[in-house]
Amino acid sequence: MERPPALPAELVNEFVMKAHGDFERVQVLLESNPTLLNATWDWGGGDFKSAVGAAAHTGQKDIARYLLAKGARMDLYVAAMLGKLEVVKAIIEGFPEARHAKGAHGIPLIVHAQQGGDDAKAVVEYLKSLEDTAL
Repeated sequence: MERPPALPAELVNEFVMKAHGDFERVQVLLESNPTLLNATWDWGGGDFKSAVGAAAHTGQKDIARYLLAKGARMDLYVAAMLGKLEVVKAIIEGFPEARHAKGAHGIPLIVHAQQGGDDAKAVVEYLKSLEDTAL
C-alpha cells in the first residue's frame, strides 16, 4: 500500500495555530482538508502539537469537542481540560508517572486542567491532592 503524500507544512501549521482560538477557521480548514485532523506541527526539539492539543492548553473547549467529534485522538491533556475526571483518574491510576508528564511546550497537566475553568475544577482538585502523595 502506497503512503499518501505529506501534508503541506504551511497548512498543518495554520491548522494547529488556528486551533488556539479561531473556531470558524478550524472548521473551514478541516472541512476542506479532513486529513489535517490528527496532523501535528513540529516546533523542534521533540515538541509536537496537534490541533486538539492546541485547544487543550488554551482552554478552547468548543474547538476540542468539535475535533473529538470528528475523530481526533483523545489524550490525558485534552481530558483534563474538558474536566473528564474519570479518564484522568484511570490513566493516572494505571500509569502514576503520567501525573508528572508534560504536554506540548512542556506545559504541565494541571495547567491544562486549569484552562478548563469550572468544568475542570474537579480535575484540578484531584491533581492537587496528588501533589503530596507518592502514588
